[in-house]
Amino acid sequence: MGMKCGIVGLPNVGKSTLFNAITEAGADSENYPFCTIDPNVGIVDVPDQRLDNLSELIDPKKTTPTAIEFVDIAGLVKGASEGEGLGNKFLANIREVDAIVHVVRCFENSEVTHVEGSVDPLRDIEIIETELILADLESVEKKIENTERKLKSGDKIYEEQLEVLEKISSTLEEGEPARRLDLSEKEKKLVRDLNLLTLKPVLYAANVGDDDLIDGNPHVKKIEEKAAEEKAEVVTVSAKIESEIAELEGAEKELFLDELGIEESGLDKLIKAGYRLLGLITFFTAGEKEVRAWTVKKGSTAPEAAGTIHTDMERGFIKAEVISYDKLMSAGSFANAREEGTLRLEGKDYIVEDGDVCYFKFNV
Repeated sequence: MGMKCGIVGLPNVGKSTLFNAITEAGADSENYPFCTIDPNVGIVDVPDQRLDNLSELIDPKKTTPTAIEFVDIAGLVKGASEGEGLGNKFLANIREVDAIVHVVRCFENSEVTHVEGSVDPLRDIEIIETELILADLESVEKKIENTERKLKSGDKIYEEQLEVLEKISSTLEEGEPARRLDLSEKEKKLVRDLNLLTLKPVLYAANVGDDDLIDGNPHVKKIEEKAAEEKAEVVTVSAKIESEIAELEGAEKELFLDELGIEESGLDKLIKAGYRLLGLITFFTAGEKEVRAWTVKKGSTAPEAAGTIHTDMERGFIKAEVISYDKLMSAGSFANAREEGTLRLEGKDYIVEDGDVCYFKFNV
């Protein structure tokens, strides 16, 4: 799995409509609060023209894209932590995700009920963020109690852990998300088992009406300003249009996008923003049996990239044959690339680049 995103938001902001459109999973999306009760899970192939071109060049038996998993949970409301609406028990379903996709209503429509009575993106964001903060605070307080008991063992790791927990607790009590702390990797590791929601990077999906998809509107501008302060990503989408795009394929889809005056779907924009947010890149493996895309963190070494395929490949890593996508396409084949000297051998210290085509050599 390349990336896993949890979709949150108030009821009736377009969460499930967007989820349906991008995953074609058929989740219910009706005009009344709490239509979604159990979490919906959908897996989406990541579109990548490079993968299609490699497949055409090599003509493998199988072509496999990398994928993103989306988890859509029930809409939260103000007071969810105290049992309002359906409560916040569903937040447990997104503890394991890599990033939070926060869908925010940025359209006016008297026929679609807003649980707060009016459209106000910043207020809505604050409501959801508060509920995430309160959920995290509960987890942190329990962990502090548990860690304090373990201090008696004399193991210094618990002292270090308690210090980080208390730092996070103070921040949460001030109404700020834990990610504002800019914790070191060592500190994050000490609290990793908590899977804190407010430590996860956030991607705002501003759901607009059809007419505002290209230029946005004042509501979107407010979200963009907030996101800039947080170093978060914002994607402007129309859940309604995404639903229409989801029903089209190939040339029909391209024609529809052209008619709308947009270059890519909301799904494509979400994927690109998510990759930027999480610092992810794509590399490929290519052979007669299969051409496949893989997702890794930017800065990953060749053995680490091999490990995404199988842990044995990382442990027994010897060398990697590597060529960039562009050079392979230019050469026309691996044989030509070898003759041209563009297919090269790399060792354990090699940092994999976006678009690399790799063949890993390893001992079992």
